[in-house]
Amino acid sequence: MKVTPCELLDVVYRFYPRGVHNTDRIYVPPNEPIYADTAEHRRLVEAASRGRAEYPRWKAMIDRLGDRYGLQNESLHILAGWVDSAYSARIWLTEETALSFHVSLLGPYYGIHLPGIPEEEPVAREVAREIDATYPGYRPIPPELGNEVVPDVAMNVVLMGEATIYMCLFSDKWTWVDPV
Repeated sequence: MKVTPCELLDVVYRFYPRGVHNTDRIYVPPNEPIYADTAEHRRLVEAASRGRAEYPRWKAMIDRLGDRYGLQNESLHILAGWVDSAYSARIWLTEETALSFHVSLLGPYYGIHLPGIPEEEPVAREVAREIDATYPGYRPIPPELGNEVVPDVAMNVVLMGEATIYMCLFSDKWTWVDPV
């Protein structure tokens, strides 16, 4: 079953407050203390807490991949109580280029961020097989949906109108392998 844009936006809005500038709702930036009191942020905190509890499954998967590739786990901070929307890791394809992959804590989705080099395809297929086996029922978010900007959401690292679906569901780590 394919992922739809409406489905993804519903998930985003469940975990990130919308910044609608009108009399019905006041925009609360993520860096304001009252942001933590929003229902959306509380749900994000609960999802991260579930991610801590389920971390052994993620760790087993990345250990299997790490036995075959130079892998960097970007999710250890979740164990320290930090709030994040996904497990994340990267596999180094060359000395300077990495493929990243992410498993959302907010819904049954994953993403593989490809750097656009020939070495990526076999590795991406193997990562997808591992995710599919470890997280049955999770679906990949295609770039034509994941790169869409969510115009009325801000995150700690981006202003309103800059966050993409990928960033919301997979954290700002999605952009870490982008060329500078």
